[in-house]
Order: sequence, then C-alpha cells, then structure tokens
Amino acid sequence: MKNMIEVKSLEKRYGDNDVLKGISFDVRQGEIFALLGTNGAGKTTTLECIEGIRKYQSGDILVNGSVGVQLQSTSLPEHIKAFEALKLFSKWRRSSIDMDFIRRLGFEEIKNKAYKDMSTGQKRRLHLALAMVGDPDIVILDEPTAGLDVEGRAALHDEIRTLKQQGKTVMLASHDMAEVEALCDRIAILKDGRIAFIGTANELTEQLHDTFKVHIKLSSTVLFDALEWSTRLSSIQGYDVFETSNLEEGLAELLAAAKTQSVHVRDINIEHASLEQRFLDIAKEGKS
Repeated sequence: MKNMIEVKSLEKRYGDNDVLKGISFDVRQGEIFALLGTNGAGKTTTLECIEGIRKYQSGDILVNGSVGVQLQSTSLPEHIKAFEALKLFSKWRRSSIDMDFIRRLGFEEIKNKAYKDMSTGQKRRLHLALAMVGDPDIVILDEPTAGLDVEGRAALHDEIRTLKQQGKTVMLASHDMAEVEALCDRIAILKDGRIAFIGTANELTEQLHDTFKVHIKLSSTVLFDALEWSTRLSSIQGYDVFETSNLEEGLAELLAAAKTQSVHVRDINIEHASLEQRFLDIAKEGKS
C-alpha cells in the first residue's frame, strides 16, 4: 500500500529542549492513523512539521498528495461568519464548496453566526469544513472532537469513517482513547520525544502483560487470604475488585475461596485492560 506520509529521523528543538529525538513512521493510503502521547510529548509539534508550519532541525518528511488541516485553534477574525470563511477558503483553494458535506456537519445552524459567538463545538465543525475545502487527499485532525457533545462526536466519527471509505488518508492526534480504538487502523505513541510503540490497538494489547480485573459481589463480606492467582485491589459499591493475570485460574480460585467460606456469589463482572490503561502503562514506564 502506498505511503502518503513518511517521516524519517525527525528532530525538533525549542532552545535547549529536545522535543522530537529522531522519530520515524509512515502513514498509508486509506488508513486512519492516530498519534498519541501525554501533554508535551510532541504530538502537535509533529503534526505542524508535517503540515509545513513548523521548522525542524533535521530529518525528512515526504507528503504524497494535497493536505487539509484542522488545527486546535485558528486565527479567524472574530466577526467573520462561518459561511463567509468557507467561501474565502474556497476562493483561495480555487475549489467549489461540497454542500452535502457541510450539511452533514450540521453547518446550517452556524453558517450566519460570527466566529466569536460560536461554541467550541461549533468552531470544531467549522474548522473541519475549512480543512475539507479542495477535497484533499490527506486530512490532518488535531483533537477533532474536543468540545463536541455526544451527538456531535458520533456525527464527526461517521464523517471520518466516510473519508476512509472514499480512500482518503486521515491522521489525527487525540486524547480520547475510546475514539482512537473505535476509528484508527494504527496508532503511534510518543514518549520523551521518541516513538514508544507503533501498530494496531490489538498489537498493543498483545505486547504488554495482560491483566484482568474481576468485580465480584458476595452475599457477605469475607477476607480472602493468601490468594495465589489473584490480588485484591479494592472494594467498589459492594463489589470486591481483584486483579489476575490468569483469568481461568483466578476465577477458579475466587469461587473456591467463596465456597470454602460458605458465601454466595451474587454477581461477577470481568474488566479487560483498556487501550487507555495500556497507554498509561507505556507512559509510566521508566518512572519511579
């Protein structure tokens, strides 16, 4: 599959602060690719280098195609109306306006609203509409659903999936792990200026030590001592919470312990480690 973005040995410094320390990755045609990292990890800096609005010290960036960009913030004039901004960008790009797309974004309610009067979510919709002017091959989204309500987020996710179906390449930075897991084909995790992981969400799950949390509600409070396969973590809303790395053995051990102490099991819930937990595991590695 053709690479639409190739980043090789990218280095970026702000004064004495090395933000990017030789990172390399590629983004393939037709995929949704997420760049993750804690605050200050270099996500936005990486996107800005790819977009051409940030200079870097060394490395190579290859972009194969036209690019549309949704920034975290813009410098639009306060009094410009949404549709005026859209027409202005359309004239700059010498392109027509995709009226079907902006209708799907719910643009009708904001088209005559001044930028200064828009909510954060409305501004995000306008930013995306501006990014899509000219029908770009590559769409770069920086925190695309920040400030959107549940309905707005769901609608935007549908539009991102539609872009993928149309063969467009989408690269996004996000703090929302559920969003990343639902949308993205591959993810890269930035840590301390380097790529700590790159691959699918499933590959990330398989790479790290697998653990399960077992929430068990019993007919009476008991104390489980000297458990071999499970570790008691806490008690939450009437459930005792245990962690186990061997689900089969851990469950058998807990049920046997309950039977030994003559208590009944009222309910059991099993929680698999989430993408967010995996991300936090990587973020904490090497920290005391």
